[in-house]
Amino acid sequence: MEKVAVNDFVRRQIKGSGKTYSSDLSFEEIASHAAIQMESGKFEEGYRDGVRIVSGSAEIAKKFICPFTKINENTTLKSEIVKRRPNEEPYIQIRAANAEPIKTGRVEFILYNHDVLAENNEQTTDAEWELISIHAIPEGVDKLPMGPVTMMRNQLELPGGTKARYSSEEWAESIIFWQRYAAVDI
Repeated sequence: MEKVAVNDFVRRQIKGSGKTYSSDLSFEEIASHAAIQMESGKFEEGYRDGVRIVSGSAEIAKKFICPFTKINENTTLKSEIVKRRPNEEPYIQIRAANAEPIKTGRVEFILYNHDVLAENNEQTTDAEWELISIHAIPEGVDKLPMGPVTMMRNQLELPGGTKARYSSEEWAESIIFWQRYAAVDI
């Protein structure tokens, strides 16, 4: 059995999605790299037990497009109401319409343990860990906070959320970051 497999949810991270993506690597190659990095101890525990943030190598980070830009007075923002999945409530998505993505500084892979995914029947393989998300961190940024909409979905245990509790500091860090950065509409 594979140590890390690809969850169907991450497959939405393709060119044009406003998410981190790679034109050079398959999702299976990314999961394989994440497994090697995790086995080498290059990870930290995530927001709850059974969630890991695995650091990608400096070499592989070059193969990912960071979809974010720093907002300034010339940034035109556009918003639309979207859903990630049919069973989830819609949310307001904000994108920078006239900006270029920032260079990728590093990349992180978000892995969920099979048992955590099984809580909401969101596992799509039998692997011990599944790749859920890929985050290209903008150059010059130390930590990419989880988005407030994701945090809300988790904390309120809404469809698509994974049970979690966040401190007021975590909420504030998320909000201030996402007031300064936006995904580029590419």
